[in-house]
Amino acid sequence: MVDTSPFDLAPDGFDGRRGALLMHGFTGTPYEMRPIAQELVARGYRCVGPVMAGHEESHVELGRVHWRERIGLAAGNLERLRGDCEQVVVAGMSMGGLVTLALAASHAPDAVASMGAPLWLPRSMRWRIPWAKYVRPYAPKSDGPDIREPEARERHPGFDAIPLAATHQVLKLQAHVRRVVSKIVAPSFIAHGQHDQTANPRDAYRIFGEINAGPRELFFGRRSGHVISVDHDSEECAKRMGDFFDATLRS
Repeated sequence: MVDTSPFDLAPDGFDGRRGALLMHGFTGTPYEMRPIAQELVARGYRCVGPVMAGHEESHVELGRVHWRERIGLAAGNLERLRGDCEQVVVAGMSMGGLVTLALAASHAPDAVASMGAPLWLPRSMRWRIPWAKYVRPYAPKSDGPDIREPEARERHPGFDAIPLAATHQVLKLQAHVRRVVSKIVAPSFIAHGQHDQTANPRDAYRIFGEINAGPRELFFGRRSGHVISVDHDSEECAKRMGDFFDATLRS
């Protein structure tokens, strides 16, 4: 059993200086962002990990959410955190990484981090999904999570099926992020699992190259699959991200 609930964590005697909005991935839960939160709380950050729009109950609700709703609800969380903290960073895993990049382009957080953000899905999916959703509304997740660490893979929670309508919305979110990523000026930490079978690791290079301003760091987890935040390189990824945030916020 793991804790899949949303979280709002802060260190004892929190001074209100730094906050972090942490967003999980497609069909995932806030659980996958808890290792990042633990590292940042230890550094003095207040960490908020909401349930992403459409993920509240089951995969059925997931298929009813428009991609703009995900950005809008995340932006609301960001603004509430800004009301309590002097500096706010945003980090996201996979689809949460896409939302993070969208917020970075439009809402200018103090720093951002994306992990395993997929700028493109395979061409066959991009062609098939828009019409296949009417023929086969749901696709089972038969292969399990894209995690290489056996115990983490075994315990990882998530939905058992994917609404193809929701996947179509991910395609639209990707197109939006590709349009706006060059507008990002916030310091950016880009992480990706080197053995990712879900999002092409080349997308990390593309994101890194498209961001034209601000300090940037690129980190590849050499032993990890897609969900790098809980895989073999989880601890190193969290530490490197924390170091990056600390350094850029100080400057």
